Amino acid sequence: MTTTVATSNTVNEQLHFRTCTLCEAMCGVEIKHDGEKVLSIKGDKNDPFSQGYICPKATALQDLHEDPDRLRQPVERTADGWKPISWPEALDKVAAGIQSIQQKYGQNALGVYLGNPNVHNMGGMLTIKQLLTSLKTRSRFSATSIDQLPHHIVSMHLFGHMLRIPIPDVNHTQYMLIIGGNPLASNGSIMTAPNMRQKLKDIKARDGKVVVIDPRRTETADIASEHHFIRPATDVLLLLAMLNEIYAQGYAKLDSKAATLAPEIDRIAMFAKEYTPESVADITGIAAPEIKRMVKEFCEAESSVCYGRMGISVQEFGLLSQYLSMVINIVTGRLDEVGGAMFPNPAIDVVNSSGPGYLGKRHSRVSHLPDFNGEYPVVAMADEMLVAGEGQLKGFMMVAGNPVISTPNGEKLDKALSQLEFMVSLDYFVTETSRHANIILPPVSPLERDHYDITFNGFAVHNVAKYSPALFDRKDNAMHDWEIYLELADRLDKDAPEATQKERAATKAFGPKILLEQGLKYGPHREAVTIETLLANPHGIDLGPLHSMLPEAIKHADKQIHLHVDFYQADLARVREMVQQYNEDEILLIGRRHVRSNNSWLHNSHRLVKGKSRCTLMLHPKTAEQHGIINGQNVRVTSRVGSIVIAAEVTDELMAGVVSIPHGFGHGRKGVKQKIAQAHAGVSVNDLTDDTLIDQLSGNAAVNGVPVQLEALDSVVDIALATAS
Repeated sequence: MTTTVATSNTVNEQLHFRTCTLCEAMCGVEIKHDGEKVLSIKGDKNDPFSQGYICPKATALQDLHEDPDRLRQPVERTADGWKPISWPEALDKVAAGIQSIQQKYGQNALGVYLGNPNVHNMGGMLTIKQLLTSLKTRSRFSATSIDQLPHHIVSMHLFGHMLRIPIPDVNHTQYMLIIGGNPLASNGSIMTAPNMRQKLKDIKARDGKVVVIDPRRTETADIASEHHFIRPATDVLLLLAMLNEIYAQGYAKLDSKAATLAPEIDRIAMFAKEYTPESVADITGIAAPEIKRMVKEFCEAESSVCYGRMGISVQEFGLLSQYLSMVINIVTGRLDEVGGAMFPNPAIDVVNSSGPGYLGKRHSRVSHLPDFNGEYPVVAMADEMLVAGEGQLKGFMMVAGNPVISTPNGEKLDKALSQLEFMVSLDYFVTETSRHANIILPPVSPLERDHYDITFNGFAVHNVAKYSPALFDRKDNAMHDWEIYLELADRLDKDAPEATQKERAATKAFGPKILLEQGLKYGPHREAVTIETLLANPHGIDLGPLHSMLPEAIKHADKQIHLHVDFYQADLARVREMVQQYNEDEILLIGRRHVRSNNSWLHNSHRLVKGKSRCTLMLHPKTAEQHGIINGQNVRVTSRVGSIVIAAEVTDELMAGVVSIPHGFGHGRKGVKQKIAQAHAGVSVNDLTDDTLIDQLSGNAAVNGVPVQLEALDSVVDIALATAS
């Protein structure tokens, strides 16, 4: 909603209220503008969810909209470079290219990848099914399997739906245990929570406690009550020892509501019997008395919650680790309790309007990894293009993704993409990935589209609803994502059922708002939240704190929690093998993120990349001394799949024996058309991460805990040779 404000300086100054869509936090923003000129972006103090808070990323809404490098019409790659073409010609050529691949090699010879930005896009979320159905391919991939796949599988198993994920009731908890998460940088992450700094301070102010377990002393750890270093990828051992100790100290609360809904709960008592705090102390780096004390304090707190995020998801025991963190919440009586892990109650209940998910109906052709809900793990993607045989991928569609620098073994994927016969990208820019496309279809900017958060209200720490009409009308020569999807669907699937064709026609005529309206009509807040009430409340509608949702929240037909003990217990054999083979002398690589960054999306924003370089190799002084490395020196870092050269940042922020490189850089590849990003290119950590390191149980990529070697480069000759090789 936009209102006009009379001022002495700018008589045409107007205010527009909307939600920032650049991360999960759903912060409300107040945009001052004069016509189509943005004057400022600030936090909306009247937003009931974010209450005026924004992080530095919000200003990038303007940078992205105004970016001179942003594509504003389709382009085609030719021998003479990228050439603009019209929308009708581009859409016809894309449809013809896809049909040619599928007619020649089979329907599944076309692959499709969905990147993270898709879930921040109302129109895209409400219409992507139309596009995917029209493509008629089973060769699907997404960013899910380099991020949150373990969360989805655990929730599907335990609660009956992949999106029924309990999140920390951070506004009311007295003890928050954060394992492998840095919510000050991410503003939550599978926990939609703006201004996490204040929320964590509030826990401490009410005499509560925040405990962080991480190989790095992160921004979150800096303000926590306490922080413990842990060796990368050994979190599973810590969680097993904590579960063991919960029973050993007599803290299991099997009479809690959640526990009484779990028929297999009695089997959990023996699940971790082999793993005492003493047995895991040396390998994890956390002393046994500290583990016992944490368990005691967690269980004796008035309320507590165990929150495990990226750090425990993206390792070789990601699924088992997420399972154990949820089981700990259940056996201590913290699930569905105030201050514990609770279920949000959003106005649009995606859970009730989508399938529950499934695991392993099919397996990838080359690596035989299980699919999840129709998507294969991203670590399988390059081999599906490179390995010849029936079903080999010959064509590809990239939708808002840049996997060359966001998925393991980026150099291998780069090579694979270059060999495709046809590729199309839906992207704003010519990126490390989209430069391989034959045609790029650019959608409008976030400020030119309506927004209602379909996804992240389902992970919010407080129930809210907010609808934001577009700030700017799209230009006549531009298209929304949803318009692109529907136009391609019409061309690719002319014989779709009548009902499908009618839905496409209605959406084209009235926009995705008509689908939003239907979703609200069948949601749990249908009386309070309609399109009309949303438009009348541009700052958003407060729907109240999280509250008890069991057993209604469970989507299993029997309304019980299915612990799937046999499935997860079988993975303990891999844990034993890991312990037996563990090499404590290995240098292990982990990633990191920064509040001014968001994967690779925002490195072309001059505001967000200014200041000292953030693409450095963090390492502990002891590790640096062992390898003859001094601060600022260039270092060659090598893994099984590749090597990079990067400047050292010697700091006690890292555990000894661990190094860290941020995710999302590596913009120096030839052909990228983002001037600011290229000027701050950095190197890609995913030229080191290994596509053979995976969580075998889920197929999720294991990009934390990658073994690497370090070599100090002392001369210009050393650097030149390292870079060339």
